[in-house]
Order: sequence, then structure tokens, then C-alpha cells
Amino acid sequence: MHAATVAAPLRFAGVGLHTGAQAAMEIRPADPGAGISFLTGGERIPATADYAVESPLATVMCRNGATISTVEHVLSALLASGVSDAEIALEGAEIPILDGSAKPYVHAIDDVGLRTFDTARPVFAPQGALEFRDGDRVVIVLPSDAFRVRFVGDYPAPIGTHYFDSEITPQVYREQIAGARTFAFLRDVEAMRAAGLARGGSLDNALVYDEEGPMQPLQWPNEVVRHKVLDLIGDLGLLGAWPQCEVIAIKSGHAMHTRVINELRNRG
Repeated sequence: MHAATVAAPLRFAGVGLHTGAQAAMEIRPADPGAGISFLTGGERIPATADYAVESPLATVMCRNGATISTVEHVLSALLASGVSDAEIALEGAEIPILDGSAKPYVHAIDDVGLRTFDTARPVFAPQGALEFRDGDRVVIVLPSDAFRVRFVGDYPAPIGTHYFDSEITPQVYREQIAGARTFAFLRDVEAMRAAGLARGGSLDNALVYDEEGPMQPLQWPNEVVRHKVLDLIGDLGLLGAWPQCEVIAIKSGHAMHTRVINELRNRG
């Protein structure tokens, strides 16, 4: 695989899901080998698990006191679209949530295209099976000729248990994953807001379930687990390499993904 960057800068603005504050972001082209990095308040934070802080509801990056929250959707879109090198300049403490999915990023990347380099991009290819457990949460990483994700999500009613399985290519991601929205139970929103979270959440940027079911039309019957796949791909972006492997995830989330990816990076 060849390294690639966006062919032109991409700018986004909107509210942060958890802070509720306005934020703006520009994705800029970068040189081959630069990797993905965030720039905020004069601090550059490489998008690798070394700088990720464990958080259950979002992926958070931190370096020398500078913090950026909710990076998973933009990292997911960049990885799945084939972008290996880019600088993400942020005005604010959180990535704007936009419509709660990665679709706006994918469409913008498609619009400007990629600039491909002659150099090969880094690849993570495990030599054997690796298994990680945290209670009933499991992540298994297997050798594979292609990047594949199998995800089992299990939630209280009315969501229930859902499954997704596919090789991850730009086309599959664009058509089957990118549009899946972040989600929450209506009964949990008040508690999250009392804890200083979800202050920017609304029916315009999140799929919300009440006791009867989804409060908006679903794009797929298993949209919830498709969003979990979207998040997992974003977290795998913290490898700093293309994941040439199969990942089987059962009920896992951001905090576990951060621990797993740190361990994968340490193992080389």
C-alpha cells in the first residue's frame, strides 16, 4: 500500500458532542511519513495510542496538557479512505460531531481526492493470534491478507444483540459504515449531562433510543453495531499503520481499544 494524503485542505465546524462548545477543524495535507497528527494550542499530538487517554465514551488525546476529545470519527474516515498522512488543526477542545457519523468526512475526502506518494505506508501485520479480555468484553486480532472486522454488540432492550462482519475497503466503508450515527439511550442522556457529557447531543447528531425503540428512522436495522465498527476503525487508526489483520470484537469500547492498541504497538 502506498502512503497518501488529502489533495487539498478540508474544513469543518460545528458543536462538540460532549462539551457542547463550538469547534472548527481543518484537515491539511502532510508529507509522506508524517503520519496523522493533531495541532491545538501550539501543541502537536501524534494520532497514536501513546497519547490516548482511556475514556469510555470517546477517544481522547493528550500531550503536555493539551487535550482533544472525540477523535474517533475523523480518524476512522481517514484510515478507511486510505489517508496515511495528514495534519488536523483544531480550534477548540473537541472535534465537531457534525451529524454523528463519519459520512461528512468521507464525502469531503472523495470531493478533493487523495495525493498518493511513491513510498509505502506502514502496515501492522500480526504473526499470530492475539487475544484480549476484560470481563465479557473480548478483542481478538488474527493474521489476515486483508483488513476485516467482525463485531458483536449487545445492549439492553430495545436494541438487543447485533452483528456485523465485512472486509474493510473504501467502498464498503463508504456504503455500509460511514453513515452509521453515534447512539444513546434517552434514559442515560440526563445522567451524562449531569456528568458534564453529551451537552452538544441532539436528535440531529445522535441516534436516540427511548423505551419503545429508536426515536428516528434507522438507516440499517443494525445501525448501532455499524457505528461500533466505525468507532473501532477510528481507534485502530491509533496504530499509526494500516491494520492488515482480522479483528473480532465482542462488546468492546474505546477504553479497551486504547489498551489493546497500546499492547499491539508495544509488541511491534
